[in-house]
Amino acid sequence: MSVTDSPAARLQALFEGHRLTPTQRRIAHSMVRRAADVPFLSSVELAELAGVSQPSVTRFAVALGFDGYPALRRHLREVTPAEPTADAGSANEYQQAVEAEIENLRHLAQALADPGPVRRAGRLLAASRPLLVLGLRAAAAQANGFAYFAAKVHSDVRLLGEGGTMLQDRIDAAVRAGASALLCFALPRHPREVVDTLHYARQAGLTVVTVADSAFAPVAKVSDLLLPAAVGTGLAFDTACAPMLLGRVLLEAMCDDLPQAQSRLEEFDAKAAARGLFVD
Repeated sequence: MSVTDSPAARLQALFEGHRLTPTQRRIAHSMVRRAADVPFLSSVELAELAGVSQPSVTRFAVALGFDGYPALRRHLREVTPAEPTADAGSANEYQQAVEAEIENLRHLAQALADPGPVRRAGRLLAASRPLLVLGLRAAAAQANGFAYFAAKVHSDVRLLGEGGTMLQDRIDAAVRAGASALLCFALPRHPREVVDTLHYARQAGLTVVTVADSAFAPVAKVSDLLLPAAVGTGLAFDTACAPMLLGRVLLEAMCDDLPQAQSRLEEFDAKAAARGLFVD
C-alpha cells in the first residue's frame, strides 16, 4: 500500500485546509494514530480515545463539513474500507506497547515513500552554518542524539537542550554567525517554551524544520517544514522510536548534501583508533 492509499493518509487529506481548535487537533491526531479502527468507533469511543468530551467529537465532525459524527463515520467507511485491527488477545500490556510502536514505524515507512520532504530538510540542515538543534524536556534525548552524530559530519552544530532566557541569546548569536536553519524535536507534552522559541527563531530569519509527533502538534504553526512521526502512548511514559528513527533518516539526508561527510567520518574513525577510544 502506498502512502497516498493508507488510511492515515486519507485522514490527513480530510483534515487539510480546515482551521481546527487545539481540542479538534487532538481528536484528529488520535484518529490518525488509530486510522484503521476509526470508521468502527462510536462518538463516545472516539471521545475516550482522544480524552475529550462527546460533544467535542460532534463539533469536530461539523467543523469538517458533516452534519454530525454519524455522517463523518459513514464517509470514513466509504473512503477507508478497512477491517478493524485484530484483538490483542492474550498479549500483555508490554507486548501491546511494542506492537503499537511497530505500527508507528509502519506509518513512518509509508510516509517516507515520498522522500521529497526529508531530502528538502537535509538540504536545509546541511547548508546552515552553524546548525541549531532544539529539543526540550521529553525531546531532549532526540535532539542530543541527532546533534552528537551530526557533529561528526557538520562543521558547526549547536545543541539547544536546556530552556531559559539564554535560548534567544544563543539563537541571536547563531544568526550573527550565519545560521539559516534550526532543527527542532517536539514531543508531548509540548512545552510552551518550545513554541515561543520557534516563533522567535522564525522572526530572526531561521527556517524551522520540526520532527513532531503529529502534523497537528502545537509546533506546526511555527514550523516551515514539519515531519510527523507518531509516539506510543500505551505505557506510563510515551515511547518515541519513530521520531528517533526519523532523526537518523534526516542525518542520512543531510550527509547526502555534505560532500565531505564520508571523509570526515573516516578521519574520525582513524583518530578514534589511534586514541583507543572504543573497545570494539
